[in-house]
Amino acid sequence: MDFNSIYETLKHRVYNTVLSYLQSPEEAEEVTQDIFLIVYEKLPEFKEEALLSTWVYRIAINKSLDYLRFKNRQKRFAFLSSIWNEESGEIMHDKPEFVHPGILLERKEQSKFLFAALNHLPENQKTAFILIFIEQLTYQEASEIMAISLKAVESLVQRAKKTLREKLQNMKP
Repeated sequence: MDFNSIYETLKHRVYNTVLSYLQSPEEAEEVTQDIFLIVYEKLPEFKEEALLSTWVYRIAINKSLDYLRFKNRQKRFAFLSSIWNEESGEIMHDKPEFVHPGILLERKEQSKFLFAALNHLPENQKTAFILIFIEQLTYQEASEIMAISLKAVESLVQRAKKTLREKLQNMKP
């Protein structure tokens, strides 16, 4: 398969996956471009030991997590100093709420809470949850993408659901 075919086939799925992690359309577009640059450069090295889509998803997940780690390191101090009022010590503004563009209008309010709670999950639980419930992949596909056993994916999803249930109960007005 040539690069153009790969790009046309997977660009929307990769973008949606990245968007679920980054929760910013502009950053998701930038990281998606970076992902496809990596795919283009590494395509000759692809050995077909896994499905091409599995390989691209792995790159997308790793790049998204790397981006989040980098962003958190770079902005941690600047963000903290910008949200606190130096005189009163109170928070000056809340982090903007994220609504995934693929969410139906009647579910947008619920999705705000879900994406806010997703940010509190450990990386592996977040990845499993995104792949299964947002990307609607099978447990087997998620297992292959994450390079872990099927039972491990099932366990991660169960723990993620339990944690999300608890967080969502505490977040609702």
